[in-house]
Amino acid sequence: MYRDFFHLREDPFNITPDPRFLYMTAQHREALNHLLYGIRQRKGFICLTGEVGTGKTTLCRALLRELGDAFHTALILNPVLTDTQLLRAILDEFGVATKRRDRLGCLNELNRFLLKVNAAGQDAVLIIDEAQNMSIESLEQVRLLSNLETERQKLLQICLLGQPELRTKLARPDLRQLAQRITVRFHLARLDQRDTAAYLRHRMAVASEDSDAPVVRFDEEAVGEIFRYSQGTPRLINAIGDKALLAGYVYQTGVIDRRLARLAASELELVKE
Repeated sequence: MYRDFFHLREDPFNITPDPRFLYMTAQHREALNHLLYGIRQRKGFICLTGEVGTGKTTLCRALLRELGDAFHTALILNPVLTDTQLLRAILDEFGVATKRRDRLGCLNELNRFLLKVNAAGQDAVLIIDEAQNMSIESLEQVRLLSNLETERQKLLQICLLGQPELRTKLARPDLRQLAQRITVRFHLARLDQRDTAAYLRHRMAVASEDSDAPVVRFDEEAVGEIFRYSQGTPRLINAIGDKALLAGYVYQTGVIDRRLARLAASELELVKE
C-alpha cells in the first residue's frame, strides 16, 4: 500500500530471510566468520545460538551464498523428525536418490555420497536450523554422523542453529559427547540502539528506488521508540517499521517520528500503559 508513496521497489521490512536485507553488525560479521572458519577448517561441529528473531536464519542464508558451489550443502529447517526421517531428509537435501529407506541403508548411501564428494576435493555441509527442537535421540544421531570420516578428515561439517534453549540442552550430561565435539560456538545478542538505527537505514536503502536518497526516514526519536519496544530484536523492529511506514502513508508524511513509531508499537500491542 505504501510502496508507491515512498518510492520503494519492495517491502523493506519483509520477514522472509533475504540475505540482501541482512545488516551486518560487528557481531553478525563475527558470527558469519565463525561459521565460515569452522566449515573451511573442517572443525566438524559448529553451533550458533541466539534469541528468537535475532537473524540466525537470515545469517544462514548469507552463509550459503558465501559458500557457493564449492560446497555441497543440506539445509534442514524442520528437524522434528525420527532418526530415519532425518537421514532421509539429509539425503534429499543433498540430492541423493536412494531406494533404501531404512536407517542402515540411508547411512550407507550418505557415506558413499560423502566419500565421492571428498574424492572430488570438495566438502559437504549439513545445516540444521531450529535445532533446539530436536530430541535427545536425534541430536545423538547427528553426533554419530560426525563419525563418517577418512583417516585424515571429517567427511561432513555440521552446523547447529538454535535458540538459547539449545545451549541448555547441550549442557545435559547425556549429550556431553556431542557438546565436547562442538569446538566453534557463537551466540547472537540483540541489537543496541545504534545498530537499530543503522539496521533501519540499511533496509530502507535496499528497498528504495534511490538508495542514496530514500524519500522516507526514521528520525532519532522514532529510532529510540522502536528500540525501546523491540529491545533490539530484528523481527520486532521489522514489525514496528512496517506498521510505522503504513502510518506515515496514512498521515502523508515522509518522516517517521516518535508519535508514529509509538502508534505502530501500540497496534502490535507492544505498548504497555
